[in-house]
Amino acid sequence: TSFSTPKKKKRDDGMREHVTGCARSEGYYKIDKKDKLKYLNNSRAFAEEPPADTQVRKRPLLATTRRSEQRRLLSSFTGSCDSDLLKFNQLKFRKKKLKFCKSHIHDWGLFAMEPIAADEMVIEYVGQNIRQVIADMREKRYEDEGIGSSYMFRVDHDTIIDATKCGNFARFINHSCNPNCYAKVITVESQKKIVIYSKQHINVNEEITYDYKFPIEDVKIPCLCGSENCRGTLN
Repeated sequence: TSFSTPKKKKRDDGMREHVTGCARSEGYYKIDKKDKLKYLNNSRAFAEEPPADTQVRKRPLLATTRRSEQRRLLSSFTGSCDSDLLKFNQLKFRKKKLKFCKSHIHDWGLFAMEPIAADEMVIEYVGQNIRQVIADMREKRYEDEGIGSSYMFRVDHDTIIDATKCGNFARFINHSCNPNCYAKVITVESQKKIVIYSKQHINVNEEITYDYKFPIEDVKIPCLCGSENCRGTLN
């Protein structure tokens, strides 16, 4: 039952010769340190000095995807040089650093975590696009559920963005009669979007505000912005 194992020979090219003819049938065997160092040195030299015709600059997959997305958006503008569309493209890939915390105006508020120059896109007002009929139904339902604040933003006569249960930090922006931002409707890829622009330079930790411009109604909503030219009501 005891057979001597034949000595494993090496070929002229330095590779081990398999006696059985198959590496799998011989199991695991250790590689000599000399052979391992020789292989590592050859691999390292090849990595440091690749052939001239194969020297290709590698780019991260994420960066390539973002560049293709930018080209797609720019091509969809049909040659237009509208600065709003270009700024929105930049805002999509480089969002402003913002945070929400307790506000002295009302409940929660949105604050800048970095300096923001004048006439820059701050944040997009994100939510569900719904029709006026659905908005009226949801408003009554929210009142029954005890949701006192309204996070609906009108885009045009037929479309309203509802950010009550599906939105981003933009819904925390408070109203002010002397705001540092303003809202603007722009069209991107045949879709209307609401974007908050900076009206002036905004410092770090300064609260982001804009004028809600509610329609005039008999039931008044008190304004708590505390600015010098405060109108006293939101509507």
